Amino acid sequence: MKKNLSILSSIFLASSVLMAGCIKSEEDMAASNKATKEDDGKTVIGFSVGTTKEERWQREVEMAKDFAKKNDFDLMVQSAEEDASKQVKQVEDMITKGIDVLLISAQDSESAGTVIDVAHEAGVPVIAYDRLVRNGDLDYYVTFDTFKVGQLQAQSLVEKYPKGKYIWLLGGPEDFNAHLIKKGHESILNPLIKKGDIKIVAQQWAKGWSPEEALKHTENGLTAADNDVVAVLASNDGTAGGAVQALAAQGLAGKVGVSGQDAALEGVQRVAEGTQTSTVYKPLKELNTVAMKLALSLAEGDEEAAKAKVNGKTDNGTKEVPSVLIDVQTITKENMMDTIIKDEFHKMDDVYKNVPKSEWPKQ
Repeated sequence: MKKNLSILSSIFLASSVLMAGCIKSEEDMAASNKATKEDDGKTVIGFSVGTTKEERWQREVEMAKDFAKKNDFDLMVQSAEEDASKQVKQVEDMITKGIDVLLISAQDSESAGTVIDVAHEAGVPVIAYDRLVRNGDLDYYVTFDTFKVGQLQAQSLVEKYPKGKYIWLLGGPEDFNAHLIKKGHESILNPLIKKGDIKIVAQQWAKGWSPEEALKHTENGLTAADNDVVAVLASNDGTAGGAVQALAAQGLAGKVGVSGQDAALEGVQRVAEGTQTSTVYKPLKELNTVAMKLALSLAEGDEEAAKAKVNGKTDNGTKEVPSVLIDVQTITKENMMDTIIKDEFHKMDDVYKNVPKSEWPKQ
């Protein structure tokens, strides 16, 4: 019996030593990360994005990497690929490894608020990037004038289709921006709805800004209206793509107005082809550069430089967050050359590749 107890004690002691060694190695690893950060003397900015599945987010990550390289600081990038809980864990990991500033494009505006306290406890300021982080002591918010995006989308349609039946496709309900866009829509649509000039035959959210959900909602709206629809108010180019697919199946593509935003390549191609009425151009390069400069100012402790960039405030449910709002612009077939092509946002050959060469605008 004593022999067995002795063996068990030895095993327990060995296990304890092993566990202590594991705990120590994790602590050493965290310390090593911090030491490495201090040794090379470089600023480290964490950039957390909700997804890179959409073209615009792929572009913005690359822009951020280029800016970091040119300005000699380290950029730690993580993408949650549409998993809100995964994003929270990734951010916590970034903070543990050692970052000076957190730049976050929230997959879920509500749940992302939990990371603010974690960041602040570590002395890390938090900047929300284009997607607002709600319910927390957010430091700054850099975004486009999202309310105006909604206004421009609706205005581009009501100018051409002032009367008739509309299908109204909203964005992802988990994204606070989608709600701001809706408010912009309402500011233009509601007076016309009240007059009876416009009738909404379907109004649906597209979770995750899903083109597949937009396709389904448009099909349902067309069925409900017996195809008697003049326009589809779509909240971005992805949902517009789903709408155009549903319209094409009924022989209505190019006959029914469709809005969008982001000036994604597929969106501007449809505008050039005539199956999408408009998109909203949001100068991503400007947004990205402003956000990176703001993050760098905070990392260097230059609060005055950071405050100088602020031109508005946004209520996130906890406070009026100092905000930097970037202007936006409606893109149609008529001004494509003077905007998208001129700014080299997309190449002319790519934008017009589905249009006969004889119909291309002159350069």
